[in-house]
Amino acid sequence: MLRSAENPIRVALLDDHPIVRHGLGKKFSRQPDFHVVGIYATGREMIAGLRSAPAEVLVVDFSLGPTEIDGINLLQLLKIKYPSSKILVASSHDDLATVALVMRTGAKGFVAKAEPLSALVAAIRIVAAGGTYTGEAGTASAVQPESPASADSTAGPASESHQKEQPLSPREREVIRCCLDGMSVTEIAEKFSRSHKTISSQKQSAMKKLGLRADSELFALRDQGKDLNWFLGPR
Repeated sequence: MLRSAENPIRVALLDDHPIVRHGLGKKFSRQPDFHVVGIYATGREMIAGLRSAPAEVLVVDFSLGPTEIDGINLLQLLKIKYPSSKILVASSHDDLATVALVMRTGAKGFVAKAEPLSALVAAIRIVAAGGTYTGEAGTASAVQPESPASADSTAGPASESHQKEQPLSPREREVIRCCLDGMSVTEIAEKFSRSHKTISSQKQSAMKKLGLRADSELFALRDQGKDLNWFLGPR
């Protein structure tokens, strides 16, 4: 259902690709019931901009650049700072685990970037009206947290046997612990006085050893109640 031009949906957009920002911005501005209050290239820009230009729906790219705030951490930060805003994630990473993790973090919707623009526009209206949207990216079951039994019975990519074959180095364990504490690669580099490139390489090496392809999979293990000490060791 369309909102009136006198009471439009205030939309803010975050994406690190200029062409995507331009295209989505034009599409949104043509909707009679949308009012685009901000278009941002970084999470930090969005967090700062929303102070003076609050938005009802935040359309957020989940996978930003290597120097950016990690996807889940950004969603959590937006939820804390702007609890009245509804988050709609748009991402090319549309596997069921990512959709489930995003929705558990508090997003109201997930749109795969493979879907048509009309789906994103519809999702914004649905989320603004108080609904949720996962569209082609997932089903109702995909956004439900896994039970401990099902999580334990399924051999995930970071199985214990896999880790015993490829133990993490002490520095790799440090980096992964900091990631789980919500720190970005840049913040970790500053903490340990190492270069961004070094921390990024150590993180990538650790993730490869653990059989993980994205931060969302690491956080999914933690959120499912997995005991991560078996690969991190004692603090």
